[in-house]
This record gives sequence, C-alpha cells and structure tokens, in this order.
Amino acid sequence: MSAVLTGTGTLTRLALRRDRIMIPVWALVTGGLVASGVGSLEGLYGTAAERAEVAASMTANSSMRSLYGPVFGDSLGGLVAWRFGTFAAVLAAVASLMVVIRHTREEEETGRQEMLSAGAVGRRAPLTSALLAALALNTTVALIVTAGLAGQGAAGALALGLAVGGTGMVFAAVAAVAAQLTESARLARGLTAAALGLAFALRAAGDAGTPSGGSALTWLSPVGWAENVRAFAGERWWVLLLILTAALLLTAVAYVLTGRRDVGASFLATRPGPAEGRLASAGALAWRLQRGSLLGWSLGFLLGGLVFGGMVEGAADIVGDNEQAREIFERMGGQSGLSNAFLATMVSLFGMLAALFAVGSVLRAHGEETAGRAEPLLANALGRLRWATGHLLIAFGGSALILALAGLGLALSYGRDLGPVLGASLVQLPAVWTLAGLAVLLWGAAPRAATAAWGAAGLCLALGWIGPALDLPQAALDLSPFGHLPKLPGQEMAWTPVLALTALAAALVTAGLAGLRRRDLTTS
Repeated sequence: MSAVLTGTGTLTRLALRRDRIMIPVWALVTGGLVASGVGSLEGLYGTAAERAEVAASMTANSSMRSLYGPVFGDSLGGLVAWRFGTFAAVLAAVASLMVVIRHTREEEETGRQEMLSAGAVGRRAPLTSALLAALALNTTVALIVTAGLAGQGAAGALALGLAVGGTGMVFAAVAAVAAQLTESARLARGLTAAALGLAFALRAAGDAGTPSGGSALTWLSPVGWAENVRAFAGERWWVLLLILTAALLLTAVAYVLTGRRDVGASFLATRPGPAEGRLASAGALAWRLQRGSLLGWSLGFLLGGLVFGGMVEGAADIVGDNEQAREIFERMGGQSGLSNAFLATMVSLFGMLAALFAVGSVLRAHGEETAGRAEPLLANALGRLRWATGHLLIAFGGSALILALAGLGLALSYGRDLGPVLGASLVQLPAVWTLAGLAVLLWGAAPRAATAAWGAAGLCLALGWIGPALDLPQAALDLSPFGHLPKLPGQEMAWTPVLALTALAAALVTAGLAGLRRRDLTTS
C-alpha cells in the first residue's frame, strides 16, 4: 500500500503551493460569509419576537424554503444557519471540485502528470494529494465557521462548520470519481457541477413541499443532509456520519478506478470525430468549444428566473414590518417599491453571475493558448485577432443571451410584462462587459495575471450581494461597475453610466487585443 502512495507528501506540498492564494481566498469568503451573518441578522432581527416572526413566515413560504430551506430554530445562530448555511455548503463544494480536478484530471490532460509519474510517484499519490488539498480547504472553512459562530453556542457552531466542510468533502470525492471517468478536465468539472446542481434541485424541491425538511427528496441530496444537521436547533450529530460515509465510499470508488486505468486514460471513451473536419472558421471552433458551457448557463439562468420570479409576491414576507430589512432591500434594489426592489436585486444578482460566465469564456481562449492548442492554428493563415474574436463573440453575445433568458424567466413566473423586466436584465450588460473587457486586457497585456479577472468578478459579487447587508459605505459599493447602473424596474433610466461603462468595456477590449497582437504566445 505504501508503494502506491509514494510521493504523496511532495505532491501535496506542490498542490498547496500552487493553490496558496485560491484556497485561503475561498476559505475566507465561504467562512466569512457565514460569520458575517451574525452582525447583519442581529441588526435586522434584534429581538426574540422579531426572530420568531421571521422564522414562522419563512417556514410558511414555500418559495423561501426552496431557496434557503426551512427554519429549524429562531435563535440568532439558527437564523444564520438557515440564511447562509446552504450557500456556504455549495461554495465549499464548488471550491472542492475545482481543487480536486485541477490536481488530477487537468494534470493528466496537460501531460504534466505523465512527466511526474516517470519518477518515484505511486499510482494513487496524485489523487491522494488532491484530496488532501481539498481537506485542507474544507478544514479551514469549518474552523472559520465554528470560530465565527462560537458566541452563539459552541455545539451549533461546530455542527454547522462540520456540515459545511463535510459537504465540500463529499463533492471533492464526487470530483475524484468524475476525474477517473472522463478524459477532459472541463467535462469532469461539468459532471461534478451537474451533480451539485442536481443535489441543490432535489433539496429545493423537497423543502418546497415539506416544511419540516424531512422530504425523501431532501434526504437524497448531500446539500439536504447539511441542513438536516440542524445546527442551533437540537443538533443531529448522526447526520454527519451520513456525510462522512458518503465521502469515504465515493473516495474508495475513486481509488479503485484510478488503479485500473493508465495515466491519461479514462473509463468514458471520447467519441472519435468525423474523418473530415467540419469546422470552417475560428468562430466555429470557438462555438464548438464553448457551446456546452453556454447551454448550461442558459438553462440555469432561465430556471433561476422562473424560481426567483415566483418569489416576488412573497418578498414582503421576508421583511414583514422590519424597517431595517426593508431598507436593505431598497438599498440593493434602489427604489422604494418592495416588489420592484426585489426584482432589481434579482436582475443585479443575475448580472453579477453573468460576469462569471463572461470572464470564464474569455479565459477559455487563454487556456487554449497556454495548453499549446492555439499555436498550430496561428501558424496557418489565421490572424490572432480573428482567432480571439470567435471566443469574444461567445463571451459578449452569450452574456446577453443568458441575461435575456433570466429576464424571460422572471417575467413569466411573476406574471409581469416582459418589456420592463427584460430591459432591467439587459441593462446589466455594460457592467458585465466591463469585467469581461478587464479579462481581455489582462489576457492580452499580462497573460500570467489573467486569472486575476476571477478575483475582480468575485469582488463585485461580494460587494453587490453582501455589501448592503453589511452596511458598507457607498464608496465601497461603487468599486463595482454594477453599483453605477440604474436600478430597474422602478427607477428612471439613466443613460450616462450605461454609455460610459460600454465605452470603458470597448476601450479595455481594444487595449487587450492590441497587447495580444504584440506579445509572444505563452505556453504555461
């Protein structure tokens, strides 16, 4: 057994060094999200009566249960676990799947693992080191959550921390299995993300139908297990054993599979392409590479719009008579009408999420370059700008498409005229394109720093979604381009910031493409 794990320590140190920024940032954001909820919810619901009232109204609202789950306890810690626990578990799962696949299938796909395996490296050492890196991430998250909520009760804080970290490890193990099944890191990430999406959907459907959290659908989901630990509400410690068992069983499956294949091989064979190529242009190739991602985002935004649109009428239940909660929604939404404020908040959230798609789509071209697949194309009669334009059309046009689908879903579910809601969704585009333009600039002018575009998009998401609840100053909120957009529907249209951000996005793209033309190609 020791022979197959030879080199695990060295590979683990290498993985932690490579992720020395990613792991701390994800851990701080995920754990800090939960810890910061104490102050924000204490300001909103300062008395026991207010907390009991909001707990009762949220549990009675099926739309709210589908999004956050039922409220099991009306203490401050119980409300924090309800409001932030599910999303913290999802964030931990996303970070875990990224870490595991990066250090397993992606290493094999790029050929680096084959080079390492030529030395004194055991067959299962790469998988073990990836899971240990994920364990370090989730342990840090659990510690931050526990420390941040310890003042509300040590047992509840520990239970919530273990539930969030344990969910992350379950999906780390899912990612480990997916990495054995596929030949592509993108497909492995897609399969794991689909499993996470299915888990969230099962939990949402189960909680929408059953206020107690005891639906069979909820118990089919690892995300549902995390909420049923019931932190700060008579903890069910035995549910943590269910989470641990699932993580260990999936890990065992991954270990068995990795011992039965060669480096670079997979159990799901890639379908061979046609004898003659069908891609006649760089744009067609970009579409072929990114169509699956665009389809997934499109379906997600449409379904998200349908879900959130059905919650608009219940927005008043979220705040009740609490003026401070009403002010937060209005600050996020930008106007006094609560329904309009809720809609404006949702379209702003969709805009910030669309920025993640746009940045990822731009950086897909950067990935093609660093993987060495762009160089053979550009060695022929294909200019760099024409090659890059194919990917940029997907990034900028695709973001417009998914925002339009989100607006369509909101309008259909809420029963409101399509025009105002669709316009409110599309007005987010200048801010989305600004962040995409920043990604183009970094890719073109400073390719080694291109991934910093993810940090900019994540910062804007944090400022827009959490900033108002934490009562951050307006100067901090204005760091995000989304903070300058008119808050529609309900507010008057303001063309000046829209046109200014559009011009800024165009300038960033132009500068980035100019840098791409002048520099050498990168291969790492």
